[in-house]
Amino acid sequence: MDAERRKLLVAPGSDVPVERLREALGEAFEIVEHAEGGEPLAGVICDPKILRAGVPEDLALVLAQIPDAVALGDEDGHWVWQNRAFEGLPSDVKQKIRTRVQRLDEDGSRASAEIDARNGEVFRTSISRVSDAGGRARYVVVARDISEDRRLAQRVEALNRAGEELLRIDKDQIRRMSVIDRLKVVEEKITKALHDLLHFDNFTIRLIDPSSGRLETVISRGIPEAVADLELYPEESGSGVSGWVASTGRSYICRDTENDPLFLPGMEGAASSLTVPLRLHDRIIGIMDIESTKPDAFSETDRRLAEVFARHIAMALHILDLLVVERSATNASACDRVEGELREPLDDILHETEAMIAEHGGQDPQALAHLERIREDVRAIRARMREVAGGPQTLLGIERAMQHRGPEPALMGKRVLVADDEKKIRRILGDVLRHRGCEVIICADGQEVMDRLEELDHLDLVISDIKLPDRNGYEIFHAARRAFPDVPVILMTGFGYDPHHSIVRASEEGLQAVLFKPFPIEKMLEEVRKAVGAPPPDA
Repeated sequence: MDAERRKLLVAPGSDVPVERLREALGEAFEIVEHAEGGEPLAGVICDPKILRAGVPEDLALVLAQIPDAVALGDEDGHWVWQNRAFEGLPSDVKQKIRTRVQRLDEDGSRASAEIDARNGEVFRTSISRVSDAGGRARYVVVARDISEDRRLAQRVEALNRAGEELLRIDKDQIRRMSVIDRLKVVEEKITKALHDLLHFDNFTIRLIDPSSGRLETVISRGIPEAVADLELYPEESGSGVSGWVASTGRSYICRDTENDPLFLPGMEGAASSLTVPLRLHDRIIGIMDIESTKPDAFSETDRRLAEVFARHIAMALHILDLLVVERSATNASACDRVEGELREPLDDILHETEAMIAEHGGQDPQALAHLERIREDVRAIRARMREVAGGPQTLLGIERAMQHRGPEPALMGKRVLVADDEKKIRRILGDVLRHRGCEVIICADGQEVMDRLEELDHLDLVISDIKLPDRNGYEIFHAARRAFPDVPVILMTGFGYDPHHSIVRASEEGLQAVLFKPFPIEKMLEEVRKAVGAPPPDA
């Protein structure tokens, strides 16, 4: 045997005629038939088909091992060489690739496409036409199985749709809802999405309470009440996995609850858990903890999908919290203002009633009854004032705000565009801002906003209702930012009604503020000053 000759391995199961190969290549190569399990051979080892195809041997060795399917075709659509992954492709996929190869001359020198197989798999293919050393046309095909990527993308898309549904609440319905009812609607949507899309049935959602710092349970399914009521805090030790995730902002898979020191007692029979943070922009507002009775029940894909949906949950609960806080504060402010305005005349009525009762009550029982009724009515007025809440078609503190006539130096000359389909709201906001020195542009609908944005050479602020007759708040926000990239935008809505999720989308892109009608005029002025960088008037 010539020591200079390199060895050429005929792989197990190959249909290559070994004797004919020896006759053709015996002078340059030692042809070796290698049985499975045999000793490895020194030198260059490759499939004889490589030589016929003209593929360099070392390169072919690499191509044979990569997970992508790689093949070399001729101009007749025949495969002159293919790696193991390509050989394993479904026959219908190979046929579709062959058809695309034959059509490549009509389309150019390169083509790519996604090919669906009958068994549901999806392959992304790339075909390139090249020339070999002899000038013959060759076609390099690379196909990658993207079935799992496609399925993952479809699940992410479904989760995003479910996330958008968390805030899709009918306007008339939400007006009648209590805080508990609103949370229940969100809870039902979260529960359904987790069950239908992620197959999670046992979970707890906790939010960080700003006053106590505690992780308070707001939604729980399939978890014992005693566990849901555990006193946990966002800390790396002492509060279990939930505290660690809330503290670090990183999700955590507990694969074995019995041997994981971070895991605290959970639901009965819990064998594994997945905990992800509820992230609002760069801030952690809570966690979602999912538990299973199966050991090692959660994969990295589960983690990724849970993180996607957790962001939607965080935004939904944040908006819900804003609704509660803003409406409560607005109602309290409205009652305080009304009570302040009526306190003096009501005191006068009571004083006069008491005087008349003392002077004439004993002489005329019928008059006494009327006076007593007046006194009770005054008391009833005071009691009911705190039960009264203004609707979204009005604003608070109008009279006091309208009394102000002197301009604020920091607001002088600021150009503000105000858009609302309610004439009363437009007039009030326009007058209040003008009285303080602003140049105000009033628009009644979205198209008018678009037209004015094209005409203006500069703009300092946009204040728009979320629901205009022909545009939604996000469209107004996006158009304003497109025309003036740095202009601050304030959106207004009636008690959080946001049918197009303008708040969510605009908030992710830098929305200045949201005002929930009926808001106090002073609150609006405060946000205007912040937006244009003006100090408070008494600063």
